[in-house]
Amino acid sequence: MQQNDTHEPMVLVHGGAGGSRDQDDGCQLAASNGIDRLRGGGTALDAAVDAVVAMEDDGRYNAGSGSVLCLDGRTVEMDASIMDSTGALGAVACIQRVKNPVLVAQAVAGTPHWLLAGDGAERFARTAGFPSHHEISARQRDKHEKLMRTLSGTGQATPGVANRAFAQHWNYDTPPAFKPCDTVGAVARDAQGRFAVACSTGGSAPSLLGRVGDTPIIGSGFYAGEQGAVAVTGIGEHIVRRLLAHTVYQWIADGMPAQEAADKGVALFPDEIDVGIIVLGRRDAGSASNREMPFAQMSGQMSEQVGK
Repeated sequence: MQQNDTHEPMVLVHGGAGGSRDQDDGCQLAASNGIDRLRGGGTALDAAVDAVVAMEDDGRYNAGSGSVLCLDGRTVEMDASIMDSTGALGAVACIQRVKNPVLVAQAVAGTPHWLLAGDGAERFARTAGFPSHHEISARQRDKHEKLMRTLSGTGQATPGVANRAFAQHWNYDTPPAFKPCDTVGAVARDAQGRFAVACSTGGSAPSLLGRVGDTPIIGSGFYAGEQGAVAVTGIGEHIVRRLLAHTVYQWIADGMPAQEAADKGVALFPDEIDVGIIVLGRRDAGSASNREMPFAQMSGQMSEQVGK
């Protein structure tokens, strides 16, 4: 584990538990964008958001342009969140037809609220100047077709959930037709010692319409405070039960090394539950996942390190 000066600018990003390390290059570009923003005088929050925007635009991650299709094969629902150690807090849940949900979450932080959802979130995006955006790529179509085959077969699409449950509780406008479950996230520290986190996800597949995971829930998928920042990825229904991001943050605030806290957080879950964590503290950083997880870490000196 590498020790760092208290105010050494740093950015860590992940591309989702269960992703491929072949996608580390996108994380490296995202981290580089964040570091560039810090070098240009931006805050930790600016850096974290810029990093997540890069991953939303990449198309390979389950966020923004790469978000999974819902079970009806046409709807895309996305969540995103931002938080920093100075008090900024904003999130969106089940938002549709926007290109960069994390930018809308950042805009929500300037309103009297911290979380907007569904149609209200999309209407807010329009009034805030974000244009309508809805594109479905061949990659998204291919992943949806594979999911439909899994749901129609004997393989289990979601750990601990029978495939028939999604047909029994179907709430889309179309009749049932018969798994990616990841997130992107970034944590950043600026030269003033401020911390920030930004997260974005295209949701979980399979899921019912209106499903919200851990990504926009403070303390579950994300948390930032005076002692550091934490971003989490994995199966939200399990993550929220442990308030994982805040739990890990509290460990580092109490003096636990960041890598130890990340490892301990992952160890809370059984092997069949996807989970990954990135942690940035005052003097160190850590990452852990029980699955492959695209990852990059960069400091103000532009050093790059490979995470777990």
